[in-house]
Amino acid sequence: MVTVFALHHVHEFDDGTEDVKLIGIYSTLQNAEVARARLALQTGFSSLPEGFSIDTYEVDADQWAEGFVTVG
Repeated sequence: MVTVFALHHVHEFDDGTEDVKLIGIYSTLQNAEVARARLALQTGFSSLPEGFSIDTYEVDADQWAEGFVTVG
């Protein structure tokens, strides 16, 4: 089993919409944290440091196994 670490940044606007950025996929948690620290100094990211998240994923595994419905 291979695990990778996905670094995302989400900026939520006043109207509730979101701008989600996949920053990168890293082989170790430490590499993802180093990237987060580096990017947290950049324009935009520096004013929204709470928008970063690191998620763990298993390679070659379904990450969303159930269906979905659209509401609207």
